[in-house]
Amino acid sequence: MYSTTDLQLFIHTADLGNLSKAARQLDLLPATASASLKRLEQQLNARLFVRSTRSMRLTPAGALFLDYSRQALALLQEGQALLNADGPVSGHLRLSMPSDVGRNILLPWLDAFQKNYPQVTLSLQFSDRVIDLFRDPVDVAFRYGKLDDSTLVSQPLAASRRVLVAAPSYLAQHGRPQSPQDLQNHNCLLYYLQRGLFNNWRFYAGKTPIDVKVRGDRMSDDAAIARLWAIAGIGIAYKSWLDVRQDVAEGRLEILLEQFAGEETPLSMVYPHRNSMSPSLRALLTFLREKFEEIETTSR
Repeated sequence: MYSTTDLQLFIHTADLGNLSKAARQLDLLPATASASLKRLEQQLNARLFVRSTRSMRLTPAGALFLDYSRQALALLQEGQALLNADGPVSGHLRLSMPSDVGRNILLPWLDAFQKNYPQVTLSLQFSDRVIDLFRDPVDVAFRYGKLDDSTLVSQPLAASRRVLVAAPSYLAQHGRPQSPQDLQNHNCLLYYLQRGLFNNWRFYAGKTPIDVKVRGDRMSDDAAIARLWAIAGIGIAYKSWLDVRQDVAEGRLEILLEQFAGEETPLSMVYPHRNSMSPSLRALLTFLREKFEEIETTSR
C-alpha cells in the first residue's frame, strides 16, 4: 500500500523539479521528504528521478508512474468529497486572479462566499502573471481570454470585451479620438501580458479587425495601475469591461469609440483536472456564476 503523502511528494517533486521546494509546499522536513521518496522507489523497485545538484528530472519509469499517481490521488479525493457531500462544505482553496477584477469584483464576493460557507478557507493571490497550475501552489486560477492550454479544465464565468476608456479631464485637455488610428496621437496606458507589452490594440469594424500599435509614457506589470492612471486623467486605457464598468457607471471614466467592438475577454475559472472539482470548488463556481449573472456582463 502506497502512502498518500509519498504520492503527493512524488507529484510535487515532478512538477517543481526540486525535492526541497516540494517538501516546503507539503510542510515536510527535508530528511522526511528524502526518506519518503526513497521509500516509494523501494516499494516500486524502480528509480523515479535522475538527480543533479540543482534539479531532478523524471526517469522513463517515473514519467509512467506519474500519470497513475495523479489518477490515484484524484480518485481518493473524489471519494472523500462524496463522503463529505452531505455535511457542511469545507476545505481550503488557493486562488489566483488578475489584480483588477480580483480586487474590485471578486474580493467582496469571496468575503460573502465565506460568510455562506464559514468552514471554507481561502488563500488569495493577485497577479496578472499567468501561473502554471501544475507547478505553482494554486488550486484554481481566474483568467481572461480564450484558454490556450487544452490540458486545463475551464469553467466560463462571464462574457466581456475590452473597451477604450479615458477620464473626462483627459478628454477635456486632449480631445476624443475619432478612429482607432487616432490613438497614435494620444498617450496610451500600457501594461504587460503573458506575451509581453500589450501595445498592439485590436478593434473590429463589423468582422474586420483593425490593429493599431500604440505608444505611451508609462507602463506597468500590473494592469490595475493602468486603470488608476486612466482615472487620474493621464491617458487612455484599453481594459476589460469587467474592470471598468463601475468607473464608467460612476462617471470616473468614459467609453470611447463605441462604434468599434473591442477584443473579447471572457473570464473563466480554470483548474488542472476534472477530479479537482471538490464540493467547496463546486459551491464557489455556483456562487460566482450567480453573482456575474446579476451584473449582466453580457450586455457589452
